[in-house]
Amino acid sequence: MRFYVETLGCKVNQAESLSLESALISRGHTLSEPGRGCDICIINTCAVTAESARKSRQTVRRLKKLEPSAKIVVCGCLSQLEPDAASQLGADIIGGTGDKATLAAQIEQLTDFATQWAADKGLSTISKTRALLKIQDGCDNFCAYCVIPYARGKPRSLPVGDAVEQAREIQHAGFREIVITGIEISSYGKDLPGGETLVDVIRAIGNAAPDARLRIGSIDPSAVTEDFCRALSAGINLCNHFHLSLQSGCDETLCRMGRKYDTNTVSGAIAHLRKYFPDCGITADLITGFPGESDMEFAQTMGFIKSAKFSDMHIFPFSPRPQTPAASMPGQVEKKIRRERARIATQAARDMSLAFKQSQVGKTLNVLIERESDGFSTGHTSNYLEVHVKNGGEKNSVHSIQITGVEDALVWGEIAGDTI
Repeated sequence: MRFYVETLGCKVNQAESLSLESALISRGHTLSEPGRGCDICIINTCAVTAESARKSRQTVRRLKKLEPSAKIVVCGCLSQLEPDAASQLGADIIGGTGDKATLAAQIEQLTDFATQWAADKGLSTISKTRALLKIQDGCDNFCAYCVIPYARGKPRSLPVGDAVEQAREIQHAGFREIVITGIEISSYGKDLPGGETLVDVIRAIGNAAPDARLRIGSIDPSAVTEDFCRALSAGINLCNHFHLSLQSGCDETLCRMGRKYDTNTVSGAIAHLRKYFPDCGITADLITGFPGESDMEFAQTMGFIKSAKFSDMHIFPFSPRPQTPAASMPGQVEKKIRRERARIATQAARDMSLAFKQSQVGKTLNVLIERESDGFSTGHTSNYLEVHVKNGGEKNSVHSIQITGVEDALVWGEIAGDTI
């Protein structure tokens, strides 16, 4: 069976898609590309906003036209929240957000391609160099703009022992970086009987895979306390890059969003990170034009993000999602204003990103080479700078690279030491 998987949305969706790919490949099936005679097209959908739901539906329609003879499998948040919509799109299987190994068996039954079961080991890889380790699913924060709690359910944590086993397998397979991800990893452990915490599982993963560097996925600012930073700053190979789920830099907006922190909490988290992880990259998410966001509130947000000096940002204009409180809140901001504010914030983020890149010139940083092309190698530093190097070494190797300059927002470097 020839199959194709297209993924929309977050790193958790990426991890789950790649787990499904692993399950199907382990059963003897072939990963292909659309337009090459696929038997199955799988769309792992996102529905966190109305726009992402629209793109998910659009993707299903596009693949049906591109592969008219293929069976269509729709899974992920859109099909979990709106199974009738997935059915109306002509899906042959509607998979929701559940177990992808079970979905693999359903796909085989659909296509009469059943083969002997080969157990999926849970390795979800985004490249030959980096692997995603999903430690958590679900969320019960019920932020005003978000449908994830309805799509994913209550928080569920991967037991520490299972995380350790997967980390060992990832290292044994030769991957040099593990991305620790989940829907809301800050809630890790709240459902476990042993009282394990996010710090516990990160340290356990690091000890189980000492040859791989660890990168933490998006994290709630309120989880980044001084104790958290102190505990993770020594003894494990943790990347000094942290992505904060910020959403706004104005306390009044954060309150309407239903976020459980204020800007003082975020400022404290940033200070702790920079104290215990020198030269760290700190990135953040931002939503512009949330209902009720006045010109003054937006100005407060702009002042806050500039003072934070983020190394990069992901910025989105607010997109009202049906079934969420924010969709019917008073004070809806016009779409053109939402987009204009996103444009303004994006320009500020580019300026901060450029300043951070320039601050690294002259420093020697470890770079994990992820791809090679035409005599150039490209990879990421621990603090998540993408660096380009001429004759920079083989894929999946780590080199000491001296940062030599920034040109058109691209960071350039030269090998300064042996392979690590």
